[in-house]
Amino acid sequence: MSIIAGFVVPHAPILVKEVGKGEENKVIKTVESYKAVAKDIAKLKPDTIIISSPHAEAYSDYFSIAGTKTGYGSLANFNAPEVMINVNYDTELTDLIEKLSQEISFPAGKLGENSRTDFSSDHGSLVPLYFINQEYKNYRLVRLGLSGLSIAEHYRMGMIIQKALEALGRNAVYVASGDLSHCQSKDGPYGFKPCGPQYDKMIMDTLEKADFKGLLNYDPDFLDEAEVCGHDSFAIMAGAFDRKAVETKVLSHENTFGIGYGVVEYFVKGDDVNRNFYDQYLDDRKELMEEKSKKADIFASLARRAINYYILNNKPLPLDASIPLELLNQKAGAFVSIHEDQRLRGCIGTIQPIYPNLAEEIIHNACEASTRDPRFDPILPKELPYLDISVDVLSPFEAISSKKELDPKKYGVIVMNSGREGLLLPDLEGVDTVDQQIKIAKRKAGIGDDEEVKLFRFTSRRHV
Repeated sequence: MSIIAGFVVPHAPILVKEVGKGEENKVIKTVESYKAVAKDIAKLKPDTIIISSPHAEAYSDYFSIAGTKTGYGSLANFNAPEVMINVNYDTELTDLIEKLSQEISFPAGKLGENSRTDFSSDHGSLVPLYFINQEYKNYRLVRLGLSGLSIAEHYRMGMIIQKALEALGRNAVYVASGDLSHCQSKDGPYGFKPCGPQYDKMIMDTLEKADFKGLLNYDPDFLDEAEVCGHDSFAIMAGAFDRKAVETKVLSHENTFGIGYGVVEYFVKGDDVNRNFYDQYLDDRKELMEEKSKKADIFASLARRAINYYILNNKPLPLDASIPLELLNQKAGAFVSIHEDQRLRGCIGTIQPIYPNLAEEIIHNACEASTRDPRFDPILPKELPYLDISVDVLSPFEAISSKKELDPKKYGVIVMNSGREGLLLPDLEGVDTVDQQIKIAKRKAGIGDDEEVKLFRFTSRRHV
């Protein structure tokens, strides 16, 4: 046996009557749907319930899985200490998930959660378990958090879980805990943004169609703007269904409190090799990057060549007759940025030229960005076909007397204080104000928000 069903559910504590104290009746469709989910899980009688929660322990580059034998938690943080959940963890399954992850150098395991039994801070797990336990208690649990990695890596996490289940012959269901957009109305926690209801409409359509390939292709910036909570949780569940045929049942969708609550059920109906969505996603990304590479200008093309050569040969690309004279006859600072799965994978550059020509500036910064950005592990050869590469060539920077002389769309900024300096390129997605721009640049330099800085500005031309 393996994965037999999956459930997309919200985790608002107000759904619990001991917390809501009548307010839960304003989202009665969601409450009734939750009760139906609990009844369906009871009918399936799974050996193990796997739950992913946005409120479990989370890391930017690691999937943390609860590693103790037992756990407990209460909704005391929401004035309902009488709601207490006790669980027995499926340690054999957890150990195997960790082992399979280690075998392929995938960042998942029990680090961080290995000795913690109290998960009262994780209402993303407590709320679903509250409803499930009213109908069914004869199960063991695997509980894991999300990460700051890409949607595709969350999908891979689900694929590893499926492999572990099949190896052990577990009869299991997956509970993908997660709310939808949090900016559905002016009274909601993040106010109203048009992208809020737009996301809810899109994701409910995606979930209804079980379009898990489409789930992988959501723009991360759009998800951030829409204040989405559960998308990555849904992606792990989708990965657990890779190559499986599923029957879908949408139970409800509400947004009464300005937050989207969706409840969807999936039941496995056998294998379907055509639903190999991760492989399809990689093929699509590879094809996209190949097409982009063909259209790249001489700056971005040189950066890509330099990265490929360095990763495969462990030495910088040598200058030869193929290097355009335009790059050999000028000097400038340059930044090389690398993205993978629509997320930053490395970015390093020089504010002013330090090499004899721009070609060498790009080559050396490409090497640095691909292997020595302290925020990321070095790029591996298997990643090369999927990298999106750009080059920003900087103008000489100039001192300015006031932030009034800045414009985040036109100018980049450099902040300096006592030997510390931070730089932020212009026209970055999500950086819309001068104050945002300066704050981020300060943070990169380790300069406090209240510390005075000297300001410099520059322009740059982006090459892709």
